Amino acid sequence: MLGPVRVSRSVIIPERELRWRFSRSSGPGGQSVNTADSRVELSVDLTTTTGMGPVLRARALERLAGKLIGGVLTVTASEERSQLRNREIAHKRLGEALAAATAPPAPRRRPTRATRGAVERRLADKKRRSATKRLRRPDED
Repeated sequence: MLGPVRVSRSVIIPERELRWRFSRSSGPGGQSVNTADSRVELSVDLTTTTGMGPVLRARALERLAGKLIGGVLTVTASEERSQLRNREIAHKRLGEALAAATAPPAPRRRPTRATRGAVERRLADKKRRSATKRLRRPDED
């Protein structure tokens, strides 16, 4: 129905590797206590998936280590009352999580020094502020 999870151009998790679970959504009672809210869990086993290469798999396993249970990434959605809508949300959420986990690392920051003009302006501002505060002090006799 929703098809494979497209993470990037090169990473597509096949639909046969996705595991869906459906349950009743928990929550407080109240005005809509007798309505059937749905909860959707979507899981994928990252250790055995054929949708990504070994480098991206290792990167995803490392970055998602705190969210994995036995190498399986699970996302849930229970925001909407409709099961179909929750399925779409879970599908999108899984794709976003895997895209963030397999993204290339950010380039290293190259340290730079402040320009001479910036240093001089900062020191001049400090002197000006110091003079202002010194003029506010009571006279010392």
